[in-house]
Amino acid sequence: MNIIVDAFGGDNAPLEIIKGCVEAVAEYNINITLTGDETEIKNVFSENSLSMNNIEICHCTQKITMEDSAESVLKEKKDSSMAVGLRLLNEGKGDAFVSAGNSGALCVGATLAIKRIKGIKRPAFAPVMPSENGFFMLMDGGANVECRPEMLYQFAVMGSIYMEKVMGIKNPRVGLANVGAEEHKGTELYRNTHELLQNSNLNFIGNVEGRDIPNGMCDVVVCDGFTGNLILKTYEGVALVMMKQIKNMFMGSVKGKLAAGLVMKDLKNMKTHFDYNRYGGAPILGASKPVFKAHGSAKAVTVKNAIRLSVEYVKANAIEAISSSL
Repeated sequence: MNIIVDAFGGDNAPLEIIKGCVEAVAEYNINITLTGDETEIKNVFSENSLSMNNIEICHCTQKITMEDSAESVLKEKKDSSMAVGLRLLNEGKGDAFVSAGNSGALCVGATLAIKRIKGIKRPAFAPVMPSENGFFMLMDGGANVECRPEMLYQFAVMGSIYMEKVMGIKNPRVGLANVGAEEHKGTELYRNTHELLQNSNLNFIGNVEGRDIPNGMCDVVVCDGFTGNLILKTYEGVALVMMKQIKNMFMGSVKGKLAAGLVMKDLKNMKTHFDYNRYGGAPILGASKPVFKAHGSAKAVTVKNAIRLSVEYVKANAIEAISSSL
């Protein structure tokens, strides 16, 4: 299997991207094609004594920054590491594409360069996030600010298939993010979506309020991209604040430091459970070929895990399952 990776996507490119690729090759027995400036990439390998075994480079001259418009991947920067990676995937020269770069550009590229699965209205960002005792998928995490009921229904279908086939959850529970548990709550969009989901073959458990999401009430949380992005960013922000407060509590006094020594293993386990690096990022569900968005601040371990999930995505034939479900 060959995974194409954008060497210049993200805040810590290209070093952390390359390190993650080296680790993935060693651990998952795959080949990787890195897209980006060949000289710069080879310098990183040389300066850090990294192995290029099973890693090839596809040279290109441009980079897409976070300031570039989403359309730049198709227009001004056709020779960027992201655009070239998407083109290689579209040409069948790789099995999946991974990038930690500009989210908007990647979504536009996945939609217009890779194309959508036939019948899918809009692809969606689908981050997998930790809950109290496990994890859940958020559909949509920010790709589609304005949605129609049939789009949210398709998000639910795609999320269910991914969670079952890739993440190993049988008969995933689907919840509709809303301001109340009652089926008449919410805007017209959410009331109509509720009716569609209620009459579907999905394991729909009804509306879920924001406070219920971290408790693991469902495996797939469905919402429009505006709401989803607010949930995503608030979730991440609260987690960071809580971890900071816990650290300050234990490190603020001698008594706290002594207590920390007693519970250090438990604290580390909790931090690991809520660490987004374990999940790598988000697939763009609905694209006709596997495209995976790694976190913009991705370090090597994040990149490695994003590649692992893209490999599992390919092996699970999830795209074929989504296509046949429509």
